Amino acid sequence: MFEAFKHFVAEFADGARDPSQFGDDDYRLAAAALLVHAAAIDGEMSQAERDKLRAVIKQRFTLDEAAASELIEKATAAEQEAVDLYHFTHLLNRTLNEPGRAKVIEMMWEIVYADGGRDELEDNLLWRAADLLGVSPRERIELRQRIAAQAAAPAGAGGGEGESR
Repeated sequence: MFEAFKHFVAEFADGARDPSQFGDDDYRLAAAALLVHAAAIDGEMSQAERDKLRAVIKQRFTLDEAAASELIEKATAAEQEAVDLYHFTHLLNRTLNEPGRAKVIEMMWEIVYADGGRDELEDNLLWRAADLLGVSPRERIELRQRIAAQAAAPAGAGGGEGESR
């Protein structure tokens, strides 16, 4: 069912639908808002985080450049208006299955590691988001370790990192 919906959405995106193709109840908007929050939680969004955000959104949601820009713009506005994470995680819990929710956490880790590391604010955000999405601590840690290893691989560095809350 998810793949059929994704295909339907991709067909609509190709048709350059106007006005906006990302409604308030679109799981992609909720997921992108969490990604924007992850990129900006430390006070500023680095160019590496911006580039990774765009790449992840384009690839994971099968969007062209214009649609990705629109989604990022809407997600940024939604994230700035949000009081907490619940609005986004509630929608994701209603629309995505367990593996889909884990993919959101994986994408968030990709954004966190885009600038080469992570900090306490990012750890706390991922812990809270994973908890609200029903992603187990074990799976959250496994996802973090895998993404950290992928991020370190091009630089030739690795590191054992502990989980903090």
